[in-house]
Amino acid sequence: MNIGTGELLLIAFAALLIFGPKKLPELGKALGSSLKEFKQATKGIIEDTDSNK
Repeated sequence: MNIGTGELLLIAFAALLIFGPKKLPELGKALGSSLKEFKQATKGIIEDTDSNK
């Protein structure tokens, strides 16, 4: 499932039309912080399972 440049531009254009230019930075920041929290949570789970062995 490779996403090419054309598809990426189409998705970005659609997001710009749907959410508007003022809302996109806020959405990007929220997505980034959500991914950061998810990584920390999964890292904690992996460390817990490794320490139980």
